Amino acid sequence: MRTIRAAAAGAVVMSLALAVTACGGGSSTDGGGSDDSPKELTYWASNQGASIEIDKKVLQPELDTFEKQTGIKVKLEVVPWSDLLNRILTATTSGQGPDVLNIGNTWSASLQATGGLLPWDDANFAKIGGKDRFVESALGSTGTQGQDPAAVPLYSMAYALYYNKQLLADAGISGPPATWDQLVADGKKIQAKGKQVLGAEGANVSENVHHVFTFAKQHGADFFTADGKPDFTSDGAVSAVKQYVDLMAKDKAIPEGNAEYAQNQSVSDFAKGRTAFLLWQSASANLKSQGMDEDKYGIAPVPVRSGTPGTGAQVNSMVAGINLAVFKNTDNLDGATKFVKFMTSDEEQKILNKAYSSIPPVAAAQADPAFNTPANAVLKDTLAKSAAALPQVADESQFETVVGTAVKELFAEAAAGRAVTTESVKARLEKAQQQMPTK
Repeated sequence: MRTIRAAAAGAVVMSLALAVTACGGGSSTDGGGSDDSPKELTYWASNQGASIEIDKKVLQPELDTFEKQTGIKVKLEVVPWSDLLNRILTATTSGQGPDVLNIGNTWSASLQATGGLLPWDDANFAKIGGKDRFVESALGSTGTQGQDPAAVPLYSMAYALYYNKQLLADAGISGPPATWDQLVADGKKIQAKGKQVLGAEGANVSENVHHVFTFAKQHGADFFTADGKPDFTSDGAVSAVKQYVDLMAKDKAIPEGNAEYAQNQSVSDFAKGRTAFLLWQSASANLKSQGMDEDKYGIAPVPVRSGTPGTGAQVNSMVAGINLAVFKNTDNLDGATKFVKFMTSDEEQKILNKAYSSIPPVAAAQADPAFNTPANAVLKDTLAKSAAALPQVADESQFETVVGTAVKELFAEAAAGRAVTTESVKARLEKAQQQMPTK
C-alpha cells in the first residue's frame, strides 16, 4: 500500500462480509454492471505524491489523453489514505461510489470478500492485453489465492533504507548498515553529532503493520496460520513487534516524537537533513518534491537480523503497491475496462511510475532504462528476491487495523517513558487478536 502512507483508520470494523447491493457509480441493481452511462467515469485515486495537488498535476493530463482517445470523461478525486478504506467500505454498503478506484494491494482479499469488485478472470484480462503482461510478484497481491484477482496491479513498490550521505560521513560511517545491530551502533555515532537516527510514522497503523510483518518474517513467524487463522501471539510475532518498538523504547534510534507521526513527517525530517535514515516505499519522488536532491542520499536494502536479504528469514520488505479495481455494477463497464487497459498500457505505466518513483508491474514497461537506475535496482531486486506479500486473507484489513493500532499504542507507551516488555507486547497482541472476527 504506500508510499506516502497515512493510516487507514479503524473503519474496518464495518462489516466486510456484508453483501454488496448497488455499489459503484451505476444504477444497476443486479451487481453485473451496465453501460448506461458510456461517456463518463468516476475515478478515486489514492494519494501517491507528497500532496493531493501534486497527484492532480500528475494524473489530470493522462485522464485528458484518455478522454481524447475514447470520448470518455473521467471525474477524478484523489482520496487521502486516512479516508480511503472508510470511503470504499461505505461505498460497498451505500451504493454510492466510483466506477474505478485505487486500492492498497494488501486490502485486495478483504475487499474481494465484499463481493463488490469486478473479478479479473481470463476473459477480463484478455480485454486489457492478458494476465501475462504483469510480473508475478505483483499478481501475488491481487486477491485470495485460488480465486480470480479482484484488481489489477498499477504501481509496485518496496521498502528501502534511505540514508543521508553527508550525515553518515560526518559521523565517520562509511556506508549504510546491513543489519539492525549495525544500524543501532551507527545511530550512537549519529546522535553524538546532534542528529536523529531513524524516522518512523508511529501513529500510522498501516506503516506499523508493514514493518512488523517484515520483522516477523525475519523472526521466522507470521501473523496468520497456514489455514488463515489469526496467530498474533506466537513467540516470533511478539519478538518482532518488540524489536520494532524497541528501536524507540530501548535503542533510542527512533525519536520519541515520531510516536505521533502519521502524515509523512518522517519523510520531511529526512528531506530537511534532520534524520540520517528513513524506511519508506519508493520515496524518491516524494523527497524531490520536498527539495532534496538525489545526490544527497543513497538507497540500500532494508537491514536484516544477520547476513544479507533473501528469502525466508531474510525477507526485508512486504510486497508494496497499488492495485486498480472496478466496482462490479458500474454503469460504464466497457469504459471502466478501457480505462484499466489505458492505465496499465506500456506507455502510461512508464509515465505514471516515473512520476511516483515506483516500479511498473507491467514487465515491458519495467524494462525501460528509466527503471534501471541504481536506486530502482535496489527496489526491483528487493521485489524479485526478498519481499513477501502480506497474507491475502479476507480478514487482512482488520489485521492491519488492530495490530497497527497495538503498535501505535506501544509507541505511545515508549514515548511516555514507560517500559515496553515482552509481557506488555504480548498483552497488546492478545487484545488485538480478540478483536478479530470469529468464524
